[in-house]
Amino acid sequence: MELATHPNSTKKTKKTASSKESQFRHALDTCSKSRDLSGALALYHSAVSGELAGGTIHLSAYHFNSLLHLCSSSIETLDESSLQRSAAVDSGFAIFDRMVASGIAPTEATITSMARIASHKMDGGGDLAFDLVKTMGEKYGLAPRLRTYSPALFSFCKNLEAEKAYSVVDHMISMGVTPEEPEIAALFNASTKVGREDKVYEYLQRLRSSVGAVGSSTAEILECWFRSEQAAEVGSSNWDVDRVKDAILMNGGGWHGVGWLGIGRWEVRRANVSSEGRCSGCGQRLACVDIDVVETEKFAESVASLAMERETKSNFSNFQEWLEMHSEYEAIIDGANVGLYQQNFASGGFSLSQLDAVVRELRKGCKSKWPLIILHNKRVAALMEVPSNRQLLETWRGEGALYTTPTGSNDDWYWLYAAIKLKCLLVTNDEMRDHIFELLGRSFFPKWKERHQVKYTFNKGNLMLLMPPPYTLAIQESETGSWHVPVDDKSNEEKLRTWLCITRLGSSEGLGEAHESLVPLEPNDKKCPSNNNNCTSTISASLPWCSNETLSESSGEKEAGSVIGKRKYRS
Repeated sequence: MELATHPNSTKKTKKTASSKESQFRHALDTCSKSRDLSGALALYHSAVSGELAGGTIHLSAYHFNSLLHLCSSSIETLDESSLQRSAAVDSGFAIFDRMVASGIAPTEATITSMARIASHKMDGGGDLAFDLVKTMGEKYGLAPRLRTYSPALFSFCKNLEAEKAYSVVDHMISMGVTPEEPEIAALFNASTKVGREDKVYEYLQRLRSSVGAVGSSTAEILECWFRSEQAAEVGSSNWDVDRVKDAILMNGGGWHGVGWLGIGRWEVRRANVSSEGRCSGCGQRLACVDIDVVETEKFAESVASLAMERETKSNFSNFQEWLEMHSEYEAIIDGANVGLYQQNFASGGFSLSQLDAVVRELRKGCKSKWPLIILHNKRVAALMEVPSNRQLLETWRGEGALYTTPTGSNDDWYWLYAAIKLKCLLVTNDEMRDHIFELLGRSFFPKWKERHQVKYTFNKGNLMLLMPPPYTLAIQESETGSWHVPVDDKSNEEKLRTWLCITRLGSSEGLGEAHESLVPLEPNDKKCPSNNNNCTSTISASLPWCSNETLSESSGEKEAGSVIGKRKYRS
C-alpha cells in the first residue's frame, strides 16, 4: 500500500526548490555584474552535472541568455591568442547547444550573443557568425538587427576579407537593415587597405547619407586615406563639368556621386565654417542640402495619396489641378498657425494683422512676389464678417495669394503638399509631429523640414522670420572634387566645430572668388548649369530674404541667422 504524501511535505519540497533556484540566480547575477566569466561557467557546470547542493537546477532561458551574454562580453577582454579565449568560445557553443537541445527557443539577443562569440573563433569566426545570422530566420523564425550583423562584418573587415564584408552588407540591405557609422567606417577602412577605390568612394557616399558629423575615429580613418599615395593616384583630370553640376542639382545640392574628381595629392586641413557657410580652409561656401528630385516627387505623391484617403477626394484633386496652374509661388504660409500665434488669452482671436505682417515681409524681400496663404473657408468666412478685414482679404484673393480649403478638410494636407510640390519655403511654427505627419514615415522628412521650414516670432508685435540654415551639417562633395567633413567634436558653437577640408594640392580651390560657381545662380544666368525645364536654381542670394540671415520686420535690417531661397524643378 502506497503512503500518501503529506501536503506539508510537498510544500516544503517546492519551497526548497524555489530557494535553490533563487540562490542559483542570485549567484549567476553576481557573476554577471562583476564580469566573472570563470565563476559563471563553474556555476553552469555544477548545475548541469547535479553537483550543486540540493540537487540539479532547471536551467531557464534567462540562465542560458545570461551565460551567453557574459561569455560574449568577456571574450573581448581576453588576449586573442590565449587559451582562455579559445575555451570561452567553446564554452559558448556548448551552452548554446544545450539550450537548443533543452527545447528553449533562442531569441534575437541569443543569436547576437552567439554571433559575437563565434566571431572570435581563431579560424572562420566571421563565417560562423554570418551563418548564424543567415539561418536564424529559417531555423528560429527570427529577424536580424544591425547588432546581429555587426560581429561578422567587423570580423571580415578586420581580417581584410572585404568581399565577404560586402556580402554581409548585401544581406543586411535585403533584410531592411541599414549599416551605421561604425560599420560604414570599418567597410571604408577595409576597402582602402585592399585597394578597392570604387568601394572607398561608395562607402564615403554611404557615410554622407547616413550621418551628420562623423566621430573622431572615423575622421582619422578618412584623413589617413586622403593622405595616402593610393588616394593621390585615384581620380580623373578630365570630366564632364555640366554632368557634375546637373547631378548636384538633381541630388538636392552638396554632392554629385559621379566619382573621384581631380588628380594628384590631397591636402587635408582642419578648418572651421562661418555662420554664412564659408570654409576657413579653402574659402568654399558650403551648400544647404535638400532631398533629391526623385525623393521630392515621391514625397509629394505620398502626401497626396494620404490626403485623398482622408479628405474628400475631389476637393484635394481640385487643389492639385489649381496648383499646377499656379506654380509660381516661392513661399507657402500656414495661415491658421500664424494668425493664432500667441492668441491664447481672454480677448485673443485670429490675428489677421500678424498674417499680413508675414505676407508683407516675404514680399519685401522677394521682388514683391506674393506668397500663397492657406486658410480654411470657415475661417475666411468668419473674418469677412468684420468690415475692416474685407479689403485685405479681397486684395489677397485678387492677387491669387489666398487659397481657401473646403468644408470638412484639414488644411495641413494642403499647405504641406503645396510646399513639397512647388519645392518652396513653408512658413509655420508647426513642429509637424502629430499623427498626420507620422503617417508619412519618411526618413528624409527631417531633412526636408530643415531646408524648407521658416519659423517666426513676434516680439512686442515685431515680426522676425527664422529662415533655414545657410548650409547643412553633413559631408559635402563639391563640383570640383573637394570634400568637407564635419567632425563631432562636442563644440558648443557651430562656428567652432572642426571640419576636414579636403582639396587636391595645386587645384583651383582657393579663397573668395574662386568659388563663385558654388553660390546659387539665377535661372536666367548664363552660368546656370542647366537652364531648361528640368531644373531651375535657387533664388538669387542677393535678395534680402535669401541672404542667409534672419529678417526683422521692425528694423528692416538683416540680423544674425539664416535664409535660403527656393529650388525649383519643373517637369
